[in-house]
Amino acid sequence: MSVRIVPQQVVGVVERLGKFQKLLRPGLNIVIPVIDRVRLYHDLRIQQANVPPQTVITKDNVQVQIDTIIFYQVVGPEQATYGISDYVMGVRNITTATLRQIIGKLELDETLSGREKISAEIRIALDEATEKWGVRIERVEVVDIKPPTDIQEAMDKQMKAERNRRAIILEAEAAKQDMILRAEGDKKSNILKSEGEKEARILQAEGFKRSQELEAEGQAKAIQLIAEAERNRIEQLRAAGLDEQILVYKSFEALKEISQGPANKVFIPSGAVETLGSIGAIGEMLKVKS
Repeated sequence: MSVRIVPQQVVGVVERLGKFQKLLRPGLNIVIPVIDRVRLYHDLRIQQANVPPQTVITKDNVQVQIDTIIFYQVVGPEQATYGISDYVMGVRNITTATLRQIIGKLELDETLSGREKISAEIRIALDEATEKWGVRIERVEVVDIKPPTDIQEAMDKQMKAERNRRAIILEAEAAKQDMILRAEGDKKSNILKSEGEKEARILQAEGFKRSQELEAEGQAKAIQLIAEAERNRIEQLRAAGLDEQILVYKSFEALKEISQGPANKVFIPSGAVETLGSIGAIGEMLKVKS
């Protein structure tokens, strides 16, 4: 009896007299010497297989060199042992053949921009072949695609020219946007200025109108107050018993004082003369004056 200790994520394939017997799982395992033989151990962790750079020809007859990496995992140790002699080499060969088929259907520009598509098609082809090998393809990565030197230089020039063209377009677009923004700013500024002047003129006109109304109301109020005062005065005179003749007499006294002034002539309306003439002594005085 012999004891075999198998580490984690490792599986051993045991043959008894040349025929598959069992798998050695992680931990302590018993193997019968001479009769049983551990043919090989499989690492169950995800492994990486680099596919050597492949020179392939595109649909438009351009040679490109492609580097690919395959990530795989052994999920069936028995199938991986007896299904194929070297599954790593098998994966690399299938990748190379599939890569040539895929690139032969693509033009150079499609090849350079189609890494995800190329990786997906290689993985589909590998899955169909490796399923019976006990190997599962985890991921396919196209690391690099290298066109010929002259084409690379032409692509660099084309890329530089395209970048210059985009820079010129961006500068023109920036200048255009700058002019548009400035014009819009000037337009809004003029509109706001015109609206401000319009509102100022409206407010000025409303102020002038309001001042005229207030002035008119003041004059009307003053006239009303004067009329009321005059009416009150007349009513007070009537209440004091002053009749029309007394008022005429008072007027005559005022005319007398005026006549004693620097003026040597006083013109009296004819109606007033008749009224004053009806008053005895005043009538005599007016006769002398006339």
